[in-house]
Amino acid sequence: MRVEPPSRTSAPLLSQPKFDPKQPIVIIVDDDAAVREALSELIFSAGFQTVSFASTREVLDAEILDSPGCLILDVRMPGASGLHLQHHLAESGNAKPIIFLTGHGDIPMTVQAMKAGAVDFLTKPVRDQTLLDAVIAGIALDAARRAEALVVKRNIERLATLTPREREILREVALGRLNKQIAFDFSISEPTVKLHRANVMRKMEAASIGELIRAWETLPAAMRQAGSS
Repeated sequence: MRVEPPSRTSAPLLSQPKFDPKQPIVIIVDDDAAVREALSELIFSAGFQTVSFASTREVLDAEILDSPGCLILDVRMPGASGLHLQHHLAESGNAKPIIFLTGHGDIPMTVQAMKAGAVDFLTKPVRDQTLLDAVIAGIALDAARRAEALVVKRNIERLATLTPREREILREVALGRLNKQIAFDFSISEPTVKLHRANVMRKMEAASIGELIRAWETLPAAMRQAGSS
C-alpha cells in the first residue's frame, strides 16, 4: 500500500461539496497520518466516499457513525482502542460493519473482534485488493441490514393499525391455527374470524398467508408475545 498525498475527501469535514451523506461512506480511524492518507486515496480511487479520523474520540464527536457504509479501524490507538469502539457501537445498537486493520494483531485479539461481528481482521501491510474486497463486503452487509431494518419498521407501523382483536387473530394465523380453531378459542363465529383475517391481510398489505407470516416473523419478539395477551 503506497502512501499518497491526502485525498480531498479524507478530512473529517461533512460540509464538503462532494460529500453525499445518503451514499456509503468508508470511515477510516487510525492514529497514523500516513496510513490515513494512503487508505483515503485507495478508497477514493475505488469510487467510494471516505472520511478519516485520528482517534475514536474524533469519530464519536463527528456524529457520523449512523451514516451508511463501513469502518476501517485500527486496533491500538491513543485513548480508546478500536476494540473499545466496536464494543461501544454494539452496546448502543449500531451494527455498523467494521474492518480491523492493524500492525499489532494477535490471535486472541482477532478472535475477539470476529466474535463481536467484525467483517475482517487484516494485518498491515495489506494488499490493496484484499482491503477493497473487505470494504465491498462491509458496505454490502450494511446495505442488507438497513434494508431489513426498513422492512421491520414498515411492518411495525402496519401492526400499529390493527385492533387488539386483529392482533390476536394475526398471531393465531401466524401460528398455523385454522379458522374454526380460532373461532372456538375466542368464542366467535368462523365468518367473524374470516372478516378479521381479511382486515389483517389488508392492513398488513400481505397478498398471501405466506407473506403475512413472513411479516409477523420480522416483528420484534416482544411484539409477537404481546399478541398473545
